[in-house]
Amino acid sequence: MSNKKIIAVLGATGAQGGGLVRAILDDKTGEFIARALTRDVNSKKAQKLAQLGAEVVAANVDDVESLKQAFSGAHSAYCVTFFWEHMSPEKEFAQAKALAESAKEAGLAHVIWSTFEDTRKWVPLNDNRMPTLMGKYKVPHFDAKAEGNAVFIELGVPTTFLLTSFYWENFINFGMEPKKGPDGKLAITMPMGDKKVAGIASEDIGKCAYGIFKKGNEYVGKTLGISSEQLTGTQMAAALSSALGKEIHYNDVPPEVFRSFDFPGADDLGNMFQFTRDFEEVFCGARNPDVSRALNPSLQNFDAWLAKNKDRIPLE
Repeated sequence: MSNKKIIAVLGATGAQGGGLVRAILDDKTGEFIARALTRDVNSKKAQKLAQLGAEVVAANVDDVESLKQAFSGAHSAYCVTFFWEHMSPEKEFAQAKALAESAKEAGLAHVIWSTFEDTRKWVPLNDNRMPTLMGKYKVPHFDAKAEGNAVFIELGVPTTFLLTSFYWENFINFGMEPKKGPDGKLAITMPMGDKKVAGIASEDIGKCAYGIFKKGNEYVGKTLGISSEQLTGTQMAAALSSALGKEIHYNDVPPEVFRSFDFPGADDLGNMFQFTRDFEEVFCGARNPDVSRALNPSLQNFDAWLAKNKDRIPLE
């Protein structure tokens, strides 16, 4: 074991990081071992990872010193931040900076930074097709991550910039499950028109990331997008109908209607959907399922994911 390379994984008890830790642990003959970084080493999820064979270490993205210690002696790191916990672009950037500085100090050979496009390159702040949010963003949770890219570049950290996609799990735990409308019909609601959504199972993000690490330096300095399937709202509704045995409709609403919904971040998500709708070729084009499958041969399409997870989808 001592000659294996350590991959330090942020968010090890979360969606992306958890998938990566399990992928490393499942590869018994691989060249890497997993160091699972988490704020609470005593949580049930952290203890489960320890039982599976991961080294579990306390680290907090808001505490640079804890990150430096957690990265010490590691070969690589998977860096991800958690925007929806605080919904602050400024905090998101500060966390990205802390991660990049800690990676630099630790002399890591390879970092994967989970990021997104800066939507302002396509929709400038003075473009009124969608509202400017928080004074200087179009899609805050995208744009703030993209701003973090520059810190990794400026510090010379060997980085792969990983563009992730819509989690299929959003239909379970992010409030996007089928809901009954005034007509009593179950429907999923998105402002996507007839455009496609690039989607992926969260565990497959971790598996794709592991595939990148196994490629060595091949993707260092490059931006790589991943998705497992690209489907319209109508196609997703049809797949959900088949899996759940209930008729699920696709409720297409204008972005301005979605932005007006009464939940935190509705304006951010409304702008995100509008961006991915209006720039479908850019967004989906950057996330080639064939490339993703080459990194992760067990990549699940939506039907395969539904077969495993249909009972977890809440229905009103």
